[in-house]
Amino acid sequence: MSALARPDWRQHKAVVVLAAIWLTVPAIMGVMLVAELGLVGQWLRERDGAAIVIFAGCFAVTTGLGLLPPYAQTILGGWVFGAVEGTMAVTAGLVVGAAIGWSVARLASGPRVVAWLDASPKSRVIRAALVDASQRRTFLLILLLRLPPNSPFAAANLAMGASGVRLVPVVAATGLGMLPRTAALCTAAAAAAATGAEDIQSLLAQQGWMWFGIGLACLIVALAVISAIAKRALASAGLAPPQP
Repeated sequence: MSALARPDWRQHKAVVVLAAIWLTVPAIMGVMLVAELGLVGQWLRERDGAAIVIFAGCFAVTTGLGLLPPYAQTILGGWVFGAVEGTMAVTAGLVVGAAIGWSVARLASGPRVVAWLDASPKSRVIRAALVDASQRRTFLLILLLRLPPNSPFAAANLAMGASGVRLVPVVAATGLGMLPRTAALCTAAAAAAATGAEDIQSLLAQQGWMWFGIGLACLIVALAVISAIAKRALASAGLAPPQP
């Protein structure tokens, strides 16, 4: 194996460490944020006109660095700012956060890591589909990869940045691809906040588990429809197994 084909293990370890952090830390921090939804929401409301700018900026930095998952902050955005403004603020944060995550991944990787990724036939096919395709096709594929509600945000940034995917289609497809689930979560959170509940705990106490369960079920059905559409489209593009 040539020197170029062998990965620089320092770069390889950096990518592995990032992957480990971005797959575990956001989930833990996300649960903590949702549990403190009322406290954080009240703090934002006290910032008046600067609240939405602070929210979008924090959203971008924390998601870009893999510290918080988009879903928890999306719920916060809908809870505090409502369905429309919350969706707009979250989308802005997602776009900037994708750029930050992509940049961090590029700094942590390099051409030797790309060569290491290409050693796997499956990874090589996916990377070629994203990197070597036209800008239009790359944009469409990333859009489909971002569409499923269970698509990991930080880990996807790491994969695309380390693989050499261009920045423009990453940020453009991120904003558009994550828009359906963003709107669904913000709308659900705004409806919950409209009940007058101060946080999730008081919402359950006021509305009861039955109404909360009905609302949650409706949200899950909406996200499941989005996920099914994305999986079928990915299967058609040759990046996922066909759905029965």
